[in-house]
Amino acid sequence: MTDDLFPTVRLLPKGDARAIRHGFPWAYANELVMDRRTKKLDPGTLAVLQDAERKPLGVVGVNPLSKITCRILDRKVGTKIDYAWFVAKFRAALAHRNRLYPDPFYRLIHAEADGLPGVIVDRFGDTAVIQPNAAWADKLLPTILDALCDVNGITNVIVNGTGRARVLEGLDDRTEVGRGTAPTAPIPVPMNGAIYMADVMGGQKTGLFFDQRPNHAFVAGLAKDAKVLDVFSHVGGFGLAALANGAASALAVDGSQDALALAAKGAAAMGVSDKFQKRKGDAFAVLEELAKEGARFEVVVCDPPAFAPSKKALESGLRAYERVARLAALLVAEGGYLTLCSCSHAADLTKFRNASARGIGRSGRHGQIIHTGFAGPDHPLTPHLAESGYLKSLVFRL
Repeated sequence: MTDDLFPTVRLLPKGDARAIRHGFPWAYANELVMDRRTKKLDPGTLAVLQDAERKPLGVVGVNPLSKITCRILDRKVGTKIDYAWFVAKFRAALAHRNRLYPDPFYRLIHAEADGLPGVIVDRFGDTAVIQPNAAWADKLLPTILDALCDVNGITNVIVNGTGRARVLEGLDDRTEVGRGTAPTAPIPVPMNGAIYMADVMGGQKTGLFFDQRPNHAFVAGLAKDAKVLDVFSHVGGFGLAALANGAASALAVDGSQDALALAAKGAAAMGVSDKFQKRKGDAFAVLEELAKEGARFEVVVCDPPAFAPSKKALESGLRAYERVARLAALLVAEGGYLTLCSCSHAADLTKFRNASARGIGRSGRHGQIIHTGFAGPDHPLTPHLAESGYLKSLVFRL
């Protein structure tokens, strides 16, 4: 296929063609010649992106409704974006995960870093959950699903078309079965010696957060014989990993009764129900209640949702992280460990670390950072996108 079979989209002279040639994967609306022809392209149209001198930069998925108007799919202009192209992407992604993990439970596709911009795929054995968060992927979804199943031996695929990313692309909100059948019960997921229950139909995002795997493992290594408090626990992430490593007890706190029920099922599957407790409520309120009760834990973990999902929310988000750190530090036994996490794109590591340190200081405690963690290697980073390094985990000894 030659480039004359594709429509063309052109950068303005101010557009950063050099960055794109060096690997930056996007072109924004304010960098492009947004003439009437470009604005009329259907969201998800494949096109050739050109620089201001009309030299081709690659094949892109175009969405005139999105600020990220062009997403680079392939830098070879004559490339066909077809079944064979998707098969090659999935084979490369699978080869990497097979080197990392003995069992088929991981993030299989991490968007731009795995060459499928805006696409997330989490794998749960023979079931996968896909998030097509870009218009081009939504348009080519049947072909993507064919390649996904054929390469990976997956029989069931859930399409999770929800979340902020799709809203920004102007896409509809839907969850449906893309291939096979929907699971009739939560899927048991072995990880770090623990067993987690993933609700891939009704849970948060894809049903489980694989990104925290190495951070779960590090904290679990500190937790032998310890009392553990796991705040914003979701389905028991840090608490169950700690129990798998010999923690004396784990208290899971979350605002979702359904998530806590899944955590309890995981504890039961592990045979540690006698050491597991759960407490439903607003995390800030529960932290204050525990302090009034005089509770102390050798290991405390706070893994909240994104308090700063955008630059507009940054300052309020940093105040929330500071408050979490202040309240949580009061519950840590002398010489114990406090783990604070952020999955906010807008709050970089330095800002998050400073907010956490301020909160610990305001509690009257003193801390040393003993570990800084990030997402696992099944969540590779795109070097040119700082926001792809969204997950930060700080472990303090107080």
